[in-house]
Amino acid sequence: MTRPITAGVDGTEESLAALAWAAREAVRRELPLRVVHAWRFQSHEALDTGDADQQAGWVRDAVEEAARGVAERHPGLAVTTEVLEGSPVDTLTAAAADAEVLVLGSRGHGRVVGFLLGSVGQQVIAGATRPVVLVRAGDEPAAEAAGREVVVGQQGDPDDSAAVLRFAFETAAARGATVRAVRAWTLPPVFAYSPASMKLLDEAGGLEPYEKKALAAALQPWRDRFPDVAVVEHVEMGSAGQVLLEVAGRAQLVVVGRRARRTAVGARIGSVAHGVLHHASCPVAVVPLA
Repeated sequence: MTRPITAGVDGTEESLAALAWAAREAVRRELPLRVVHAWRFQSHEALDTGDADQQAGWVRDAVEEAARGVAERHPGLAVTTEVLEGSPVDTLTAAAADAEVLVLGSRGHGRVVGFLLGSVGQQVIAGATRPVVLVRAGDEPAAEAAGREVVVGQQGDPDDSAAVLRFAFETAAARGATVRAVRAWTLPPVFAYSPASMKLLDEAGGLEPYEKKALAAALQPWRDRFPDVAVVEHVEMGSAGQVLLEVAGRAQLVVVGRRARRTAVGARIGSVAHGVLHHASCPVAVVPLA
């Protein structure tokens, strides 16, 4: 089954930047591009909003116009458009399930708009079973052409991080980019050490050597699978979110994993993904972990 790169558009500058990013990625991966818009009929007494059929037609025209723009820039790219009636959360989550990647526009630094207004984006990211990429307005292909790194956060054992590392290496391979794999660590409380963990740390020669060995072990299968991808191993003491943001300035893409959790007020994503999404200036990919 060939999965498309899917872009959600809503007419904002952020979503149009996301569409452009998705088109470039589709060309690189030799995949079709699917452009979707989540629509619900809206009426306003003081405005001429038309009836449901008219409004749907206006929306389709706008979506098709946006799609024509990227098709003209990328001759040969297969582009389809869909206006899907329903809530943004349900529509985009369903669209992600059928996509190689779902690409949405975002505005960071504390506020997220467009498809990410309020809790919508968080729920889409938390519920999506495929990677979701967030792109800011003004994003340009210059960073990709300049060969900036694909930065990926790694934590846990190799199985825990397999999905996020796979996505990072596949993306870097398609772009001819270097992967910078970041593993951040902090000093745990003394009582957290078990006899077994103390033995492992002693054999490794201390905490930092242990973390370096853990990162190397997680990366080895992907080095073997993608031998042409250059890799920088980055182990640093500090919080994962802070360390990732510090190196994001040299990145064309930051890749983070997420484990969604359900609370009484809805879906929530982890603090690392949340912080990177809000503050990284480059596109951010959020990959669901197994």
